[in-house]
Amino acid sequence: MAKGRRTFLIGGGCTAFIKPRATRTTEDMGLEAATKALLDAGITYDTIETAVVGYCYGDSTCGQRALYNLGLTGIPITNVNNNCSTGSTALYTANNAVKFGQAEVALALGFERMKPGSLGTNWPDRPSPTALLNQKMEEVEIAGLGLNHGPGAPRMFADGAQEYFQKYGGNMEHLARIASKNHKHSINNPYSQFREGWSVEQVMKAPKITNELTKFMCSPTSDGAACCIVASEDFVHAHGLENQAIEIVAQSLTTDNPLAYESNSAMEVVGYTMSKNCADQVFRDAGFKEGEGRDQVGVVELHDCFSANELIMYPALGLCGPDEAHKMVERGDNTYGGKYVINPSGGLEAKGHPLGATGLGMHFYIMMQLRNWAGPMQAPGLFETKEKQGKYGLVHNVGLGGAVVVSLLRRPEFFKDGGKDGRDRLGYNHAHECRRITMSDVEKVRSQKETSPYLLQYAKL
Repeated sequence: MAKGRRTFLIGGGCTAFIKPRATRTTEDMGLEAATKALLDAGITYDTIETAVVGYCYGDSTCGQRALYNLGLTGIPITNVNNNCSTGSTALYTANNAVKFGQAEVALALGFERMKPGSLGTNWPDRPSPTALLNQKMEEVEIAGLGLNHGPGAPRMFADGAQEYFQKYGGNMEHLARIASKNHKHSINNPYSQFREGWSVEQVMKAPKITNELTKFMCSPTSDGAACCIVASEDFVHAHGLENQAIEIVAQSLTTDNPLAYESNSAMEVVGYTMSKNCADQVFRDAGFKEGEGRDQVGVVELHDCFSANELIMYPALGLCGPDEAHKMVERGDNTYGGKYVINPSGGLEAKGHPLGATGLGMHFYIMMQLRNWAGPMQAPGLFETKEKQGKYGLVHNVGLGGAVVVSLLRRPEFFKDGGKDGRDRLGYNHAHECRRITMSDVEKVRSQKETSPYLLQYAKL
């Protein structure tokens, strides 16, 4: 079992994930997400003891600039960048601060303001840290996988799917079924960037990006923000949050191992074993024996940057056998009525993928599922178990280069419905209703001691 004390998610907030058209700033998106999370938790910014802010595209100290609108309380604010796993890395860092006694309550915020089109670098004067992964991808293609085309990221993940097809079976239609499933899920999510609910046929007929992937199998670039607040068990009880606290039962962050570069495997290039090792560690830390515990999971937010990655991550996370991912798709065990509900939010493919916000958004959605607040997105049967706590929720967030965070969440044994909760404090159920905040909302949660009128006059919502 992992050392440290128990930790809990007590508040969460999210903006709509939108097309990157420079209509919002990281400051106003960060303020919206953090204000919602503080309202949800029923605390002010004065209570926060440390904060971690994640983003990939922005100058240094963007985190301070966003949070200073809530107060200049002098707390430690750390900015992190871990590619597409940046948001969950921020939460991992904040969670450890509480878990190991550095703070009683910590805030993790993530945001991104992106550019349209495929991901690129802001540093053309130096080699990319993922350049060797791209080189390895080309070597694997030449060695026998077959040459592919398209931008670097979708090409790498498409190669991973092609390797899976060659080893175990399956084809492009399985990727289309995954994408269509996620797009249909997104219809019920007002935060989603796309809510068209594309059919399998529409996904297949969309423009080709690589040999295996069409446009609707790929996550878009997005603008957005998300925030989660972590607290100790003592804090939960002291503030009467037993009716909404969700336990982070176990959480791990792992990076690449030699297989990514030495195995001549496209699946390894995109982090198959990195994700497997992380998931296995999390289930061990939760007290399960090797290979056990997955049958107690009911709902999953999985990093489907491309439908190819969702397919190959099913076995990596232990949700099925190594050769059963395409069969899992055929059985419908990845959606409502099946064994798991995977990406009820619509996933990255439909909901959007603002890199710094993505992982925190995933935790926000699973937290709301385990509170039973998710409305039309709610996964059925999560609380129809012998154990009072119900089933687990699983989060998987990966970034090439590489880093992956896996979290296992669950209702604590002391969870009890009833009484005033975050829905009352926001005035609506923000789990499945998306509204912008007002300055009145900010006033309720900003520091009552250390604020700057000079900064507040520039705050935009």
